[in-house]
Amino acid sequence: MSDDDLELIHGSGNVYRDLKRPHPDLEQARALVAAQIVRTLDARGLTTRDAEAATGVAHSEFSRIRNAQPRRFALDRLMTILETLDGNLGVRLVMQPRRPEARAT
Repeated sequence: MSDDDLELIHGSGNVYRDLKRPHPDLEQARALVAAQIVRTLDARGLTTRDAEAATGVAHSEFSRIRNAQPRRFALDRLMTILETLDGNLGVRLVMQPRRPEARAT
């Protein structure tokens, strides 16, 4: 295969949008918060059992997050878990109107 056989396609910055998922922004937000939870666990050297003992959040929930299953959680639940772990959570929400082709008539 040569370089001429390859086509480089730039994504939108949201893999869920590129895959045409129904709620791409929500899925990306959940994935980003879940990734931060995993980073926090790793930085503190916590196992899922340690995290349960420290926060009162079930070990099984941390396991699902570590296994990249954020769709099983509401965004606010993930945010609550992160806040319980880290204690310092900031969120910035930017609202944008839908594109004209997406509006109902």
